[in-house]
Amino acid sequence: MSPVDVQRGSSALVLAFPHAGTDAPEEIAGALNDVGRALADTDWHIDRLYQGLVDDATTVRATFHRYVIDANRDPDGGSLYPGQNTTTLCPLTDFDGREIYRAGAAPDAREIDRRRRSYHAPYHEALAAELARVRDLHGHAILYDCHSIRSHVPFLFEGELPVLNVGTNGGVTCAPAIEASVYGRAVASGFDAVLNGRFKGGWTTRHYGRPADALHAIQMEIAQRAYLADEAPPWRYCAETAEPLRAVLREMLSALLAPDIDLTEDAHR
Repeated sequence: MSPVDVQRGSSALVLAFPHAGTDAPEEIAGALNDVGRALADTDWHIDRLYQGLVDDATTVRATFHRYVIDANRDPDGGSLYPGQNTTTLCPLTDFDGREIYRAGAAPDAREIDRRRRSYHAPYHEALAAELARVRDLHGHAILYDCHSIRSHVPFLFEGELPVLNVGTNGGVTCAPAIEASVYGRAVASGFDAVLNGRFKGGWTTRHYGRPADALHAIQMEIAQRAYLADEAPPWRYCAETAEPLRAVLREMLSALLAPDIDLTEDAHR
């Protein structure tokens, strides 16, 4: 199976799904322990949540699980949040800090490099190619990075996560109009929302978000209580629960495609 699935659209919007995949080759899956094989840290059904919200958006989806390698981490291994608990390029623990590999089976540096070349690199080659393509078509590209996570993960953050977590790395990865449009609709939605809180945008947002080059990037991290029937196995999607959230997301994405959105301002405030 290809490590990345691309569905091309003709608009300036690219939706990225680095953590929706659940595939792992047998040699990797077999090295995981019972905790790892549960795949609890998947962005469960996030691609279904966004499906059909707007016409002509390009989607780029990693098919491999983040335990194979995390497509939203620095390929050189740098931490996104120095000094805070987080997971690494090839995670050794889950979001609760529990080991995910059998004793002695964790990947070494050579194996991590193999996975980087086999999975991480092809995903980002495809994503970069699509961003370049739509920028050539429209003069700019907007990358909207789609994520979700359990509402309560004490190892990573205190208390309950807001439903809508918008990340622009402090406002530097996109034009102010994009940040204001998405976050403004998040605040007005009735769901609790935060801008650049615990999740400020991962490596994808930070790497591609270069407004001066007409590349704009924003991350949306969604608490899974807003669209799942339960935040535990079997991680069931609930269409009735999800529909109010889908309505908000539809409005957000549609606004990013509005012809009058201002992308000319300096992203640095």
